[in-house]
Amino acid sequence: MARSAGTVARSREPTSRPRSGDLTAPGVAPSVPVVSLKTVSRIEPAEEVLVASRRWLSPMRAAIDRDFVAAYLTGSVLTQGFDPTRSEVNVLLVGRDLDVDTLDAAARVLPDSKQRPRFAPLFMTERQIQKSLDSFPIEWTEIHERHLLIEGQDVLGNLQVPRTYLRLQCEHELRAKLILLRQSYVLSGARPDRLEAVLRSSASGFATLFRTLLRLAGETPPADSAQVIERVAAVHRVQAEGLLGAYLVRADQRRYRGHEMLAIYRKFLIEIERLVSAIDSMSLS
Repeated sequence: MARSAGTVARSREPTSRPRSGDLTAPGVAPSVPVVSLKTVSRIEPAEEVLVASRRWLSPMRAAIDRDFVAAYLTGSVLTQGFDPTRSEVNVLLVGRDLDVDTLDAAARVLPDSKQRPRFAPLFMTERQIQKSLDSFPIEWTEIHERHLLIEGQDVLGNLQVPRTYLRLQCEHELRAKLILLRQSYVLSGARPDRLEAVLRSSASGFATLFRTLLRLAGETPPADSAQVIERVAAVHRVQAEGLLGAYLVRADQRRYRGHEMLAIYRKFLIEIERLVSAIDSMSLS
């Protein structure tokens, strides 16, 4: 899935299930001393976030020492509207070998989590990345398409996740989330205000699945979440107004009245049901 500044390369659907270790193209990426800009679907974070990230990384790299390979910013920090007072900064740390002694050393230098911005590190070896592409296709596709190398060698540029794996995980998670939406709707009973927390907590997960649906349709997801949802609605012929429900509730900090939330939740539930039905006939071409 390597890309240039203006295009996004997509892997072809395999005719048979490949071995996990064969999913990453061979070759050694060049070392990058400071920052490497790799994707078109991410937005560069604020300078203060980059400075804080490098400050956080410095003792961590020293602790990992010779096994250090690369450090990346991933996730929402590379999206529009990221708020460091509300969200964590996701950092992917890649090592050659992360034995228990190395993890102990990293734990000893882990900065105070009460300071802002807060960092959420993910520790992986190169081999673990290669072997987990078929187990976590959505997660690795998200990281591949939205990451910022802040130090080390780029080991993500050649990741290739077969689209079949994306389809299976996307459908599974959409159906699971639909079940939870229904459960919450029924269990809320006479307290529709409780549905607000359900939409707020599920908005991020749905946003990830919406981006995956666009990738499966052969499109590059926009950086703006609202535009992603509107495009998904257009592609799958569902109503954007209803599908935007969870996103708008999370983006708006005001408290909703019970009848307002009930209307938003009902529309969102209906459109998710329609979306799940639509993916049954979705083509991977």
